[in-house]
Amino acid sequence: MSIDRRTLFHRALLAGLGASLPAEALAAGLAAAAQPQWALALGDVEADIAPRPLTRLHGRLPADLAGTLYRNGPALFRRGGTAVNHWFDGDGLVRAFRLADGRASLAARFVDTAKRRIETAAGRIVQPGFGTPARAGAIVASADDTNAANTHVIAAGGRLLALWEAGSAHAIDPATLATQGPVTFRPDLKGMPFLAHPKVEASGRIWNIGLSGRNAFVWRLSAAGALEKGQLIRLPSASYMHDFTMTARHLIIVCQPWLHERDSLPFASGMAWRPEQGTRVLVIDKADLTSQCVYELPALFFFHLGDGWEDADGTIHFDGCFDDSPLFASETASALVEGRYPRTERPLLRLISLAPDGRAQLRDAGITAEFPRNPGGHAGPRPTIHVGGYRAGRPFAQTLGRWDWQAGRASTHDFEPQQIVEEFVVAGRWLIGTTINLAARATELHVLPAADPAAGPVASFRADVALPHSFHGSWVAA
Repeated sequence: MSIDRRTLFHRALLAGLGASLPAEALAAGLAAAAQPQWALALGDVEADIAPRPLTRLHGRLPADLAGTLYRNGPALFRRGGTAVNHWFDGDGLVRAFRLADGRASLAARFVDTAKRRIETAAGRIVQPGFGTPARAGAIVASADDTNAANTHVIAAGGRLLALWEAGSAHAIDPATLATQGPVTFRPDLKGMPFLAHPKVEASGRIWNIGLSGRNAFVWRLSAAGALEKGQLIRLPSASYMHDFTMTARHLIIVCQPWLHERDSLPFASGMAWRPEQGTRVLVIDKADLTSQCVYELPALFFFHLGDGWEDADGTIHFDGCFDDSPLFASETASALVEGRYPRTERPLLRLISLAPDGRAQLRDAGITAEFPRNPGGHAGPRPTIHVGGYRAGRPFAQTLGRWDWQAGRASTHDFEPQQIVEEFVVAGRWLIGTTINLAARATELHVLPAADPAAGPVASFRADVALPHSFHGSWVAA
């Protein structure tokens, strides 16, 4: 089996050059439209955010909570009368919320990608992406020329890695947030895709996937971020994959029926929804990647999965937030950039169980949810931390919840309608995350007890700026 991701993407990018749409019309329509209040979540940040203190609103930081919450997300969508066509295509902005001595501060810096440099020089949006076509002036020599580095950020080996779907990780200095450049883990793997959701074992070892149609490259890195091993595998289908999961012993790759059927850009234009094919779950032994089995499920679409665990009898469990179709990815996320929110599906929190005899079962929590996180990691059963509380006419979450799968019980904190709730991460006994206060037009930082989010924040802080909705982040203890 062979895989040449660089050739694949170069061919697709060139094919996409002829699919350009009038970006000027899109930007003009956006400016003319009456913007809903929630559109602040897709506003533009024009420059890096210098370090500044946050204002304490109430409470005090727990004595055992010191470190930095790093977050990443798109933060520049418009240039020179042009705009991206999709939420996922804005320039990545890494934020650092530092907690120490009872105080909190904020700094943020754009990832210095080739894409950002090309568009800064052009003064326009020209590079293709997930849902944005190439435009006049596009420069495409490799996939990393389209890499927005805007999806996730993790710590590895004394540096941060800013991550995207289909290109290299970008190394970031954790103190200054300065970009050190794309990471090449081995010379012959330069530019190989490195998904935005690596999985980390208790030892610190990192696993990840790189996709090229039905081919996948399995990355295994040491806790120091050095390549230990890489191996090619074959997938059941050429599925879109934003996330995968694992247990202590197995990798779990969920192949949904949103399939890559042709090489074209924007990337989403080459995808097709084939629900009749169902969803196939590939389970791989970490100790021997050739030891595999496949489970069958109904057609599901997902972005995010929780951590997996195994029972003594070998049954595997993992949770995730699942839709019935890729409507949000294919249509809704494009409308959001224009300040529109068409009616769409809401993801449901579900638990998938895979028995040793080949049976697969789905269990619904009965709640809408996104951005699952799990205290306890791969030691299960364990609860699921998530956002939710979606309201009619607004695309973003309002609540932070904890779902107990064993008790079938929720603990939920409602931040009220003026708040947009972003992903929260687990930091020991605490949940730490951000909201966008629409009334105050400011980003806020909150700390809640992981055991009972319904108790509300033990400490809250407010910035003097409103940063756009970020996607994912990591807590790094001091």
